[in-house]
Amino acid sequence: MAGTEGKAYRSLNSFLREKFGEKVYKISLDGGFSCPNRDGTLSRTGCLFCSERGSGDFAGDRDFSISRQFDDIREMMEKKWKNGKYIAYFQAYTNTYAEPDVLRRKYREAVGKEGVVALSIATRPDCLGDDVLDVIDEFSGEVYTFVELGLQTVSDESAARINRGYSLDVFEKALSDLRSRGIDVVVHVIFGLPGETREDMLRTVEYLSNKDIQGVKFHLLHVMKNTPMEKLLQNGNLRLMEMDEYVATVCTAVSMLPPDVVIHRLTGDAPRELLLGPMWSLRKWEVLNAIDKYFKDNGLYQGKSCGIIR
Repeated sequence: MAGTEGKAYRSLNSFLREKFGEKVYKISLDGGFSCPNRDGTLSRTGCLFCSERGSGDFAGDRDFSISRQFDDIREMMEKKWKNGKYIAYFQAYTNTYAEPDVLRRKYREAVGKEGVVALSIATRPDCLGDDVLDVIDEFSGEVYTFVELGLQTVSDESAARINRGYSLDVFEKALSDLRSRGIDVVVHVIFGLPGETREDMLRTVEYLSNKDIQGVKFHLLHVMKNTPMEKLLQNGNLRLMEMDEYVATVCTAVSMLPPDVVIHRLTGDAPRELLLGPMWSLRKWEVLNAIDKYFKDNGLYQGKSCGIIR
């Protein structure tokens, strides 16, 4: 059994084609926001893995308006792909961490661009008060809107090690609040966090397999220059995952998820000039091909092992 496009999983590309009838691309934006884990509200350290650009290293330039960022990125993308629609993706830092009127204005500027059919908002579960939820709800009535929550791990112990800044019950409340309004939720998971075993990583996926979520983004832990994680690596307190280890883990994880959950990403990206490791992750197509091969060679597909840790 496999998803569309001959894949062993339900890919984001196939989901978007089914929903909109054509190719849809993400335009990654920097809304100029901060984060409570950086501005001193919770801490000034941030999550230990987070880059200096708030994990928005491929987003637009925050010194420019949302419209200017959008136009610049769209122009670059149109050199490769002439046709398609767009997702306005607020990626960098915490994209619900502002007054409702500020959020409304920035979201409006993005969804007002020609060709935008969806709005994606990456944020923290502890930055979703009722006033913010009301704003997101407004846009969900106009365009397909989904919220990306950075869970990373189900373990509060691991979360403390990476200075995530909130406990699992905060995530659960945010998920419940969003779903009660009919807003789709995509959850970010990181494999290779300090101190986590394969069993710990798969426990996070088992947890999510029983939740009302609509998508998952799998990330490999990237160690970036000028992040607190860099010190852990330099001091010998962090073991980086090998490629075959990551491939086997992520394929097993996908097999544990219900077939209707959309797989938004199987491995992440990091700027070459900032990446300290694992360096094999720069060979993205090689990694993706290895994942497809592992699925085929091991008879795995999304949903096969739903509810089972292997």
